[in-house]
Amino acid sequence: MTDVKHSTFTLERRYPAPPARVFAAWADPAAKASWFGGSEYSLDFRVGGREVNHGGDLTFTSDYHDIVDGERIVYASTLSRPDTVTTVSVTTVELVPDGAGTRLVLTEQGTFLDGHEEPAWREQGTGDWLDKLGAHLGAQA
Repeated sequence: MTDVKHSTFTLERRYPAPPARVFAAWADPAAKASWFGGSEYSLDFRVGGREVNHGGDLTFTSDYHDIVDGERIVYASTLSRPDTVTTVSVTTVELVPDGAGTRLVLTEQGTFLDGHEEPAWREQGTGDWLDKLGAHLGAQA
């Protein structure tokens, strides 16, 4: 018997950098690899482009569906192990000016398959890499 869980979460972060700089940290392959990349990483950041992040036996693949420069990024992703898809998700990243900085709002809607990953694990992991983004932006200041 199969097991399917659905979950939606929203995470917010405030960064002391303008939206254009936060957006660039997502859009530039070298910058994004520094805070998100695994042992094998590639990024084609455009509508219709693909991102692949491979580390250990996990591969995270995202296809970009909507990009509004400096404001919004929407992508659909799968997390998989060899021969097993563990999650399928849609993520929206919104960048909102907040004084001299940016309020980032990330909302993910996920489908978690057959107990291979739990929604709480994904939320924690996503929060961790948003914190790494903050460290990256702080190092660039």
